[in-house]
Amino acid sequence: MATETEGGPRTAARPQKGGVSAWLSVLAVILAVIALLLSWVRPGPAGVAGSPGAPGLDGTDGANGIACWDLNGNGAGDPATEDMNGDGTVGIDDCTGAQGLPGVGLDRPGFLRTTLDATGEMGWFTSITIGSDGLGLISYYDETNGDLKVAHCKDVACSSAVTYVLDSAGRVGLYTSVIVGTDGYGLISYYDETNGDLKVAHCKDVACSIADTFALDTAGDVGLFTSIAFGEDWGLISYYDVTKRDLKVAHCKNPSCSIADLFTLDSAGDVGVDPSITIGVDGLALISYWDFTNGALKVAHCENFYCDSVMNPPTISTWEVLGPGNPRFTSIAIGSDGLGLISYYDFVNGDLKVLHCRGVKCDGMPTISTLDSAGDVGAYSSLTVGVDGFGIISYYDRTNKALKTAHCATQFCTSTSGAATSRVDPFTPGQDSGIFTSITIGVDGYPLISYYDRTSGDLRVVHLSNVFGIPWVRYR
Repeated sequence: MATETEGGPRTAARPQKGGVSAWLSVLAVILAVIALLLSWVRPGPAGVAGSPGAPGLDGTDGANGIACWDLNGNGAGDPATEDMNGDGTVGIDDCTGAQGLPGVGLDRPGFLRTTLDATGEMGWFTSITIGSDGLGLISYYDETNGDLKVAHCKDVACSSAVTYVLDSAGRVGLYTSVIVGTDGYGLISYYDETNGDLKVAHCKDVACSIADTFALDTAGDVGLFTSIAFGEDWGLISYYDVTKRDLKVAHCKNPSCSIADLFTLDSAGDVGVDPSITIGVDGLALISYWDFTNGALKVAHCENFYCDSVMNPPTISTWEVLGPGNPRFTSIAIGSDGLGLISYYDFVNGDLKVLHCRGVKCDGMPTISTLDSAGDVGAYSSLTVGVDGFGIISYYDRTNKALKTAHCATQFCTSTSGAATSRVDPFTPGQDSGIFTSITIGVDGYPLISYYDRTSGDLRVVHLSNVFGIPWVRYR
């Protein structure tokens, strides 16, 4: 601050230059000391590792453990309490562990008939397959409540099962057909009678305790006599269009079959009753069905894997013509020779017959044979191929009101080959059992058949004890 004195203003006093320099010198020394200290504290880069030292001396041995046979831990064998195998000595052969859990190995149970659902009128329109867990999975209709149900077997012989309701929205679940899809879960096609629709149920677990349901075709009254197979990509369903009297097919567009492409395969008259679908060795669908107008058995061979009849019309062949009547019940499978094998009911003569295709498309002259003509037999037939490579058929004997089986003795299943027919259920006079049959082969190689017991109104299953379909057999 300036001050005034006599003679003019006086300027403020300036600091001495020598004092500032001294302070700067002190500060520089302090900073140098700090830098030196920091260089001591902060480590430098790691040096090269030195050579390893000599190994240390071995430690003293631990105490001996207790032998597996030494139950009391005293280090000595005590025959009275530790000779587990009774050979007079105590040693490693006497060592035993805790009891293991029961095994789940593959057994081959014998002939067994079981009632699976007796909670009303149960077991209409049964269809059976083997699930990804190796156990039977059966779809069927609950007539009492109008529901779609499934039964999941608890063992190979299906001596018991857990049942579930999958769809109860109206009267649903008629004409069921079940397969196992690409995801390892069941896929079921069926008819919704309330709305006249074709529907599917996609199981959400192996036991099919719950399922998503979808309506695939709602144009008119459609979806009777459904039959499902696993195509080159996803499911293929054949069915009857009641409104138009046509044979139709639905090609699933995803594993759950939530949506499908729909095609008409045959519309020449009233056609498509009781179709049955399988996949041939060429990867294409082969379908057997009835021409109701002419009472003729027909076969349609799809010309592409999704069965698109617009792009590639199917090859359709007409075989046995029985004339006017009530043609019903066909079932198709691919034989061990790679050709179609079809069981069907001769409604004029009341016989069980089999058609063996000639050619992959079944368009060559087939061999037709009568397997059983003892009374009115052959309704509700279901055909599969056994582990011996020969066809085996479950069917209904109307005369005796019984479930029967027929085992083919050759790939062609001709009547001259000595096909064996057997009565499977019932064995008590006055009972009526064996309609709505469906047959498959279990993981033990033996047939497993689901069916409806009309006398009791129950869903039943029979496990056969041999590949021939004979109820009892004795091996020597």
